[in-house]
Amino acid sequence: MSEYTDKLGNRLNDLLEKNYDAEKGFKKAAENAKHAGLKSYFSNKAQERYNFGHQIKSELRNFGQEPEKGGSVAGAAHRTWMEVKSWFSADDDESMLEEAIRGEKASVDEYREVLAETTIPGSTKQLLESQKTTIEQGLNNIKRLEDLR
Repeated sequence: MSEYTDKLGNRLNDLLEKNYDAEKGFKKAAENAKHAGLKSYFSNKAQERYNFGHQIKSELRNFGQEPEKGGSVAGAAHRTWMEVKSWFSADDDESMLEEAIRGEKASVDEYREVLAETTIPGSTKQLLESQKTTIEQGLNNIKRLEDLR
């Protein structure tokens, strides 16, 4: 079994923060969405990211690492931008959906970067692969929501 390095612990805490950020962003999008299908999608994604965060926290603790609390500054800025965009956009559901797609693509990239680490224990690699696959599947499914506009 590989040991967690400080670098890997930091990378996982970064993923944890990004999942917190995504959860908050999806909750905010669900509150602002007008279309019932989008409200449901955003609510489901918020719950998914909440679950991901708890899974990552558990994995960190299993390896003696301390999970960080709260979201990132960049995430807070992103949520604020989504709020402002929803206030001023004539088609805010579409704007929020586009922003969600952009964010999910960035999440997949983040997961790929962490998975490229050579010192990842098998259980962590399996967890992150599963979460990344779920995000990728969500991106494939979101194409149907784009047609709702």
